Amino acid sequence: MLGYTLLADGSSDQALMSVLNWLLIRHGVAAFRGRWADLRSLRHPPKRLAARISVALEMYPCDLLFIHRDAEGMPFTTRRSEILNTLSELSDVNLPTICVVPVRMQEAWSLIDEPAIRKAAGNPNGRGRLEIPRLDELESLSNPKEVLHGLLREASGLPPRRKFYPQTSAFRIPEFIDDFSTLLHLSAFERLDGDVREIVWANSWHQAPPTD
Repeated sequence: MLGYTLLADGSSDQALMSVLNWLLIRHGVAAFRGRWADLRSLRHPPKRLAARISVALEMYPCDLLFIHRDAEGMPFTTRRSEILNTLSELSDVNLPTICVVPVRMQEAWSLIDEPAIRKAAGNPNGRGRLEIPRLDELESLSNPKEVLHGLLREASGLPPRRKFYPQTSAFRIPEFIDDFSTLLHLSAFERLDGDVREIVWANSWHQAPPTD
């Protein structure tokens, strides 16, 4: 069984595991177990990426490491190079690694499925109009998290004074999405898909021919 670890920017980013699971299945990996590297329990959680990688692998050993960093306005290639340069400094890290770099923020990848947004908001049968951005707008949104949280509040149908926690609801959205193939039209996701395919194939982790 393939074991992978996701080292993400923050706790909410563990929602990416649903995306990663879908990609692994898409490329023929039949049996795997994924774990999110939760470093919050440490007395002094490391801040620098190099230290975070080392500690994550010590606490969550794996066959495949995913490292997530939101681009947040930086060029995709710049953020990806930062990760790869950090890895090159760690002589003791010698395992397949994939960079997960959504343009802007990973929340943009949850803006593709209206029924999933409604379910995560706790109001699956809501009929209020949701102004969901078009697919070709997702990588240019200045603050996808703010857009997503606003949509969740609208989808909930709750009055403004009622307490609502969009952070919790946003975390659940990928659980309600069965097919992320729409995201293949986005440059960053297309690159992630290609990296997963290449590493799965190179390590013979697939149980079926890789997808085209």
